[in-house]
Amino acid sequence: MNQGQSVQMNFSISKTVKWLVIINIAVWLGFQIILEQYVGVSFSRWFALYPAKFLYDFFLWQPLTYMFLHTYQPTHIFFNMLMLWFLGTELENRWGRKFFLSYYLISGAGAGLIYCIGTWIYFLLKPGTTALVIPVMGASGAIFGLLLAYGIIFGERMIYVMGVFPMKAKFFVLIMGLVELSSLLTSDVNGGDVAYLAHLGGLVSGYLTLVAWTRIQRSMWSQKAKKRNRNLRLVVDNEKQPKTGEGPKYWN
Repeated sequence: MNQGQSVQMNFSISKTVKWLVIINIAVWLGFQIILEQYVGVSFSRWFALYPAKFLYDFFLWQPLTYMFLHTYQPTHIFFNMLMLWFLGTELENRWGRKFFLSYYLISGAGAGLIYCIGTWIYFLLKPGTTALVIPVMGASGAIFGLLLAYGIIFGERMIYVMGVFPMKAKFFVLIMGLVELSSLLTSDVNGGDVAYLAHLGGLVSGYLTLVAWTRIQRSMWSQKAKKRNRNLRLVVDNEKQPKTGEGPKYWN
């Protein structure tokens, strides 16, 4: 089994991923646990994602800030940060810091926007639902965006589900997407304690980001190629021809 097909155990952490983990933990511990739980300062109601506040009260920052908040359960932030570490480090090493951070934020914000639009449509179809006033928080939308990118870039790599079952990364991502979709279809749009629509939104926004970025890169490469071609010149030196009967010489 070659290196591209085997699971790689890499316990290093890239710079941007490290700071994202630190920020998430600091916000959760300092603002949500200490300020909210023990001091009583209402923090989450301003920075978690409330579809009603975003759509009607214009809390436009919430689709970006909600991904840095988590529920009070330690397992929520633990597993999100664990996935961010494992997936994000390899993607940042592959892409570089700038694009990785942009992709992470766009995937998370896009997931939040898709969730807001989905809950609003659901509210119009089923008036009286509480989906618009239920807050969403967590980095899961952005994590699902990273999961999609990992499945595309490292799709042939073997991973071990639950540490036991070997599976190619691309199939694992496909199964996760189908599980989230089936869970959404068999529950309310807010998914109870799990915002399945936000997870699917992370997959969709991540995919659209990769498509747009690829097209931009191809356009830039095409423009650079055209520019290089315009700078090429065909020079004919006919002033001094050799007496051997050779024709003119050309240079690009």
